[in-house]
Amino acid sequence: MDEQPLLPETQTDPKKSQLLTILCILTFIGSGLNTFSSLFIAAFYDTFVVVAEELSEKLNLPGLDLLLSASPAFFLTTGLLYFGSVTGALIMWRLKKIGFHIYTIAQILLIIAPMYFMNLSSPSIVELLFSGLFIILYSTQIKQMH
Repeated sequence: MDEQPLLPETQTDPKKSQLLTILCILTFIGSGLNTFSSLFIAAFYDTFVVVAEELSEKLNLPGLDLLLSASPAFFLTTGLLYFGSVTGALIMWRLKKIGFHIYTIAQILLIIAPMYFMNLSSPSIVELLFSGLFIILYSTQIKQMH
């Protein structure tokens, strides 16, 4: 009796490009850590403020005063948006186009969130550069997604 393969030989699994793999892994790490830290700060906001104020007195950390002006709602919102980024990257990992759209929307909202919650007049240049670069690089990978 001849053994037949489980899948026909003409059928191949789609392969992720090396760039897509690297982008997804970087997103899992960066947005994953930001998800955890933002949600942790939102949950323990009062403790965060006390510790941050003590650090502020001892160290000159740029941007700490801006973080202290943020509300728990800001951290909750950004935590959920970073989770959206991770979710989008996970879906792109599975080669689904909808993941790119989820990721892009989350990144755009992450750029806008500090302006809304902290009444800033313009977005962070660093956030714009990183988010823009990742969105552009992910967009070059759409052709392999379905």
